[in-house]
Amino acid sequence: MSALVTRPEQTSRDAVADRFLAVRGRTEDLAAPLSPEDQTVQSMPDASPTKWHLAHTTWFFETFVLRPHAPGYRVFDPAYEYLFNSYYEAVGPRHPRPQRGLITRPGVDEVMAYRRHVTRAMTEFLASEAGEYAAVIELGLHHEQQHQELILMDIKHALSCNPTKPAYAQGAPSPSGAGGAMGWREFEGGLVDVGHQGGGFCFDNEGPRHRAWLDPFALAIRPVNCGEYLAFMDDGGYRRPEFWLSAGWDCVNQRGWDAPLYWQKDGGEWHVFTLAMRPVNCGEYLAFMDDGGYRRPEFW
Repeated sequence: MSALVTRPEQTSRDAVADRFLAVRGRTEDLAAPLSPEDQTVQSMPDASPTKWHLAHTTWFFETFVLRPHAPGYRVFDPAYEYLFNSYYEAVGPRHPRPQRGLITRPGVDEVMAYRRHVTRAMTEFLASEAGEYAAVIELGLHHEQQHQELILMDIKHALSCNPTKPAYAQGAPSPSGAGGAMGWREFEGGLVDVGHQGGGFCFDNEGPRHRAWLDPFALAIRPVNCGEYLAFMDDGGYRRPEFWLSAGWDCVNQRGWDAPLYWQKDGGEWHVFTLAMRPVNCGEYLAFMDDGGYRRPEFW
């Protein structure tokens, strides 16, 4: 019996197809906890409905891979070319971004049918053509992963606008607090090389690599945690103009800011809306105080 021989190009096509299906599946997993109403709402002009993200990432593969390169491909709905374009000027006009929440039709079921149609066509296309169009497919996958982040960011804002503060999903993880004493890493600055290098993927705005002048600067060795931010608030951070640039201080006064977006005081205790309402981790604040936070000038 002869052994089954797999050619390298076939292995490569299989790998691309597997990654394509994994990325597409992850997008749908992120949308799964949301109702059709959740997926249609647009809570501010800078956000987009979940349903729109599902359709737009599908539109990308239909527009830049299947329509120009897949013989015999049948466009799912010609109207989607206008509805689900984003900012691709060369492709044609598009529906205004602030009005995406007004697109109640097609509904979620129709958008999911659109995804299945394009995913099926792409799977067939990748079985024979993955290598020649690998660059645009790779771009499309990174583009879809960007929109996965946007799905969570945008629905977080939408759900936070609901007075009942519904959770995105039961068991949504609590934010992890950055611990340990704060420190700083010094950078000398000078003439430095900036931009992507190497053979891996990058977006076009990450290149070309070039030189830039940097003055000396320092970065914290970890993110600021909620406890430290509470200390800033308790020390009058939103009442002391020396902590703000002039534009920021104008916003503080004009908008009545006294805490970060998604923070809310309930019964004298601060809570933060992540993908569910959580108490601010005051343990971090106590650790900051126990570490001499109010006696050590390097924290301020």
